[in-house]
Amino acid sequence: MLQDFTDISSISESQLTEEEAQQLADELNAQLGEGEIPQSDAESLERMVAGLGDARGVLRLTFAKSLGAVGDKALPILCKALRSHQNVIVRRASAKTLNLIGNKEALPYLLEAFLEDSDPVVLGSSAGAMATIGPDAMDSLLGILKNPDCTPFQVGLINLALSFIGAKAPETLLEAADSDVAEVRVAAISALGDQIQKSDDPRAQIRVFKALDDISSEVRAEAVTLIGKSCDAEDVEHMLCKKLIDEDNQVRKNTAMALMKLEAYNSVESIERAKSAETDKSVQAVFNVAINILSRDLQEHRSKYE
Repeated sequence: MLQDFTDISSISESQLTEEEAQQLADELNAQLGEGEIPQSDAESLERMVAGLGDARGVLRLTFAKSLGAVGDKALPILCKALRSHQNVIVRRASAKTLNLIGNKEALPYLLEAFLEDSDPVVLGSSAGAMATIGPDAMDSLLGILKNPDCTPFQVGLINLALSFIGAKAPETLLEAADSDVAEVRVAAISALGDQIQKSDDPRAQIRVFKALDDISSEVRAEAVTLIGKSCDAEDVEHMLCKKLIDEDNQVRKNTAMALMKLEAYNSVESIERAKSAETDKSVQAVFNVAINILSRDLQEHRSKYE
């Protein structure tokens, strides 16, 4: 679909005056209101892209909707603007508009922007557009996690994108959960949460349970947290209590918090026992919070039925 992309050697950095932008936005709004698709000739597309740099958010939205209505014919100029426009507002809006279109042909350019742009909003909007593209973006997103230069901010955005895509690509997520790369396993386990809650496929839950014994403490910590968000206390309390004595401090903390969120009242004794053997003060503090809140909630729970 982007076979004409290379013909666009540069993107004009020209701007519309406030009056020109307003007039163009009014014309486009009228067309959209009548159900008409805006013109897709080069000059019209370039003017709409220039409008993406307007300081007024309402007008930028009009231009984005108009380019979105044009659809695939707007992909080349939007991809070029995303990667090379000097105005960061245009780059941001281009990524958001590509999100509206959701064509997988934009994926290489969204991926480049996610890896190379210095603006966090461009990164976030590019990740969102890749999530909208769906399963076709999974391999690219997972591949980024294998890059040692991937930042925590990028990891967080990838995890959100994978969670959005997850239900549409369950097999890919399950395969990723067995990756040799710990960062990929963490992301896959995190993304399996929606499948556990919304799907009847038991494989996702089984894979998360397996992750409790992963060689990576980060994977174990993520699995514990996810179980605390997506399972029933009576089903997982016993296996979680075993992680109260995990060798990793963060896993022990996450376990206590997970039991607390699950309102696993029967786990208080196990947490107290783990606390008595705990030597790390920060973990002890989390254990104390969990014990106090679970004990309080248990008392309140009992009082309702007395």
